[in-house]
Amino acid sequence: MVSDGTLTPEELASRAKANGVELWSLTDHDEIGGQRRAAQAARAQGLKYITGTEISVTFANTTVHIVGLGFDDEDPRMLQGLHDTRGGRGKRAMEMSDDLARVGIHGAYEGALKFVGNPELISRTHFARHLVESGVCKDTSEVFRKYLTEGKPGFVPHRWATLRDAVTWITQTGGVAVVAHPGRYNFTPNEEFALFSEFKAHGGQGVEVVTGSHTPQEYLKYADAAREFSLAASCGSDFHSPDESRVDLGSLPRLPADLTPVWELVPDRIR
Repeated sequence: MVSDGTLTPEELASRAKANGVELWSLTDHDEIGGQRRAAQAARAQGLKYITGTEISVTFANTTVHIVGLGFDDEDPRMLQGLHDTRGGRGKRAMEMSDDLARVGIHGAYEGALKFVGNPELISRTHFARHLVESGVCKDTSEVFRKYLTEGKPGFVPHRWATLRDAVTWITQTGGVAVVAHPGRYNFTPNEEFALFSEFKAHGGQGVEVVTGSHTPQEYLKYADAAREFSLAASCGSDFHSPDESRVDLGSLPRLPADLTPVWELVPDRIR
């Protein structure tokens, strides 16, 4: 992976195969540099593969993730859009490090860099891993309780792409746009309605219903949202690492039978 995961595409494909996964997508944050390698790894395991990414968006002063599936990963419009989105991460990371230093945690930027292959993709997750390794916290869950979230040391907001930008990059390059793990955003009902309404108006077509970031109650809630907004349903593990993720690849329940799986919208993009 080239964003914030710990396993290689080959390791992920092998794990997915062993866990009974049939169709797989690597959705790195704001990056598609691992797509070719992931597709090759999937083929080697006899898995079907579809291109993927997870684009950071600012909506209602909140960072929202929009997953793209089935797009052309060589299209310059997607490549340029993601490059521009990544551009602000370095400056933000330095500000995060400075803020942590003010509470006595020094050298966090340099520590976080050890966990990221591309400095353009440095994120809160890399800082969290450093804080665990250096003994500041016992695990990443403790990190995010004490640091790096709004109102806590190390939190620095960043303005990402717009919702229109992300959906347009995905759809104009042949893919389908999906609202990722909507249960994580803590929106009011009005804000969530606005998110889904604007998303669909821009051409978005799917929502993650069953995901490692949702509770079983949220599976039901967002299945209803898919029905209300006539959206296809997606299933995503939100798997980053065997030690950090809530669920493993292939361990989530199936989507409700009456919903259209999002991958059925782009059957010609499945490799």
